[in-house]
Amino acid sequence: MENKTNGSVDTKNLLENGQFPDPADWAVADVVDYFKAAGFEEQATAFQDQEIDGKSLLLMTRNDVLTGLSIKLGPALKIYEYHVKPLQTQHLKNNTS
Repeated sequence: MENKTNGSVDTKNLLENGQFPDPADWAVADVVDYFKAAGFEEQATAFQDQEIDGKSLLLMTRNDVLTGLSIKLGPALKIYEYHVKPLQTQHLKNNTS
């Protein structure tokens, strides 16, 4: 995965068979790998420590990311806005119709 300067990931490389993999199926290790690949190596351990799997990730609120993971505010904001929220939105789009 290619990191962009704002902490977002080039999603072209995340596609599996033309579709974004559903985070609901991710294990804790998959969540950690996702954030490491997104350039959040240090912060990825917080997801491991808190045992955040894909289903938990999809349930996280902004407040959970900003305060529940005990990570610095700057990276936490980027993680939520550029990763958690878009993953949640994509999951909802794919599972409601």
